[in-house]
Amino acid sequence: MSRSFAGPHELGQNFLVDTRVVRDLVALVPRGAERVVELGAGAGAITAALVDAGHRVTAVELDPRRAAALRRRFGDRVDVVRGDLLRFEEPDGHDLVSNVPFGITTPLLRHLLGQRTWGTAVLLVQWEVARKRAALGSTTMLTASWWPWYTFGLAGRVPARAFRPMPSVDGGVLVIERRPEPLVPPGERAAYQAMVRRVFTGRGAGVGAILRGMLPGRVVARWLDAHRIAAGTLPGRLTAEQWAALHRAALHRTSS
Repeated sequence: MSRSFAGPHELGQNFLVDTRVVRDLVALVPRGAERVVELGAGAGAITAALVDAGHRVTAVELDPRRAAALRRRFGDRVDVVRGDLLRFEEPDGHDLVSNVPFGITTPLLRHLLGQRTWGTAVLLVQWEVARKRAALGSTTMLTASWWPWYTFGLAGRVPARAFRPMPSVDGGVLVIERRPEPLVPPGERAAYQAMVRRVFTGRGAGVGAILRGMLPGRVVARWLDAHRIAAGTLPGRLTAEQWAALHRAALHRTSS
């Protein structure tokens, strides 16, 4: 993609040219959504498939020429908005889909996860990023920080040849869904996320040692025993439910 044709946050975006991948991506978007917001619509391959599937679509595109081309192509069938993916504020009651420019994956995730307006996000990102966010093998601090409110799933691998220009790595489809019942109350988010950050950055050979620098030994021992966690387990190996239980244990100890 030429730099003269790209917006500042879309440099490095690779467009889907494999119609099968486009179809499979759109099939993951829930049909009951009031509206689907597509972030980074580009040339409109996914946009067209969303329209064909019967969705009401808002297509967000930063580049003015691409946005104008989308308006000419779809007319009043699509609400085209010229906007920055990292600043666009989505309307209430919608789902998301995006072929995410690889260079802004983490900033975009942070932007989206902090909002409460959408239910499901179907995101095409780098394969390794999708694997890490979906906690295959081990999770990251970002995923653990948001797990009580979202589930992260891996829906498939997309070969590099499905894009133009072809990137050096494969893509992966990450599906993020808002939990109907959060594992931690929203009002406790700041305290929970601060705890996750302290555990991930703490010193020690496993969560047992890390937590003993943060909590009384008896609290740590009860939590480890209740969830059958070995003291040497790394933070990235904990599940969403174990993180939520640790938060409750720490909060109960503080309130007591």
